[in-house]
Amino acid sequence: MKKLMVVLLALVIVPAAFAADTELAKKAAAEGKVSFYANMTAIQPIMDVFNAETGLDGKYTRISTSKFLPTVLTEFQAGKLMADVLQAPLPVMEMLKAQGVLAPYTSPVAAGYPDWTRQDDQIQTFGIEYVGLIYNKELVKPADVPKRYQDLADPKWKNKIVMANPAAHATTISWLVGLKENVFASEAEWMTFLEGLAANRPMLVKSFGPTPAPVESGEKAIAISMPKYIITKAPAPLDWARVEQPLLGTPRGMAISASAQNPNAAKLFMDFWLSKQAMGMLATDVGEYVLAPGVFPPIDGMDKAKVIPIRTLSDEEISQWGATFKKIFELP
Repeated sequence: MKKLMVVLLALVIVPAAFAADTELAKKAAAEGKVSFYANMTAIQPIMDVFNAETGLDGKYTRISTSKFLPTVLTEFQAGKLMADVLQAPLPVMEMLKAQGVLAPYTSPVAAGYPDWTRQDDQIQTFGIEYVGLIYNKELVKPADVPKRYQDLADPKWKNKIVMANPAAHATTISWLVGLKENVFASEAEWMTFLEGLAANRPMLVKSFGPTPAPVESGEKAIAISMPKYIITKAPAPLDWARVEQPLLGTPRGMAISASAQNPNAAKLFMDFWLSKQAMGMLATDVGEYVLAPGVFPPIDGMDKAKVIPIRTLSDEEISQWGATFKKIFELP
């Protein structure tokens, strides 16, 4: 009877999909810990739940996107990579795969994810780093909120936009090219949009991170940014423009390190991370757009938005388009 109670308690504490492989859980417990490298912020609460439910010592190290690839490759090539699990934008994960950094693992928890998220047996896509238009709802009248991306070229937005530098920020470069390939009817229409946006003299910052602040303060009215800031910056007066076109973004991927010191704990962590429980926390607390079925960030209207992944641009394409945007935006 006592043994039965222990089993029942375990089932209550650990989600069913996460607890399915009891043999894996035993092996992970023997290893005792797991190390997670990621480029995401505000995910410590998810680590805390994982640790509480498994008894493992899971540690999270945040590495910025710009430093992620060189940091991981340097550690891996020196035989000193401490990460058991790696998470980064899909292009970064694909480059790590090409260098032999990743190990194969297909998590059973991802069985319900869209087919395109499992293109191989190494990288699992779990979310999209979605980009949209966020604005100060105290400054922008409802009638003036953009309904299409083309509206950003309207002269009424001159000196009122903030965005990441389109000549240097890789994600913004990819997003702009994504608009050409997925949204605009022709390259000529897209180019007209770019020229109109440039003519409005947007404030340029290094990345998405600094884009919400000028909109929060009222210095700028609208930003090409990430809707998740509506949650992470609350109660700032931010909302997002529900454009009639799709939201675009870079897929987020994860995989187990080929040199993982705790491979079973790594698999258990990956199973947990992909569960609806963890993805629900990521969506609710961080505002991320995740691909677990039926899980959406609590941003009004986001459950009805069409969010699509943009393709991975090569380094050469990033460089070439960056040079093109530098000319269009007349940057030094």
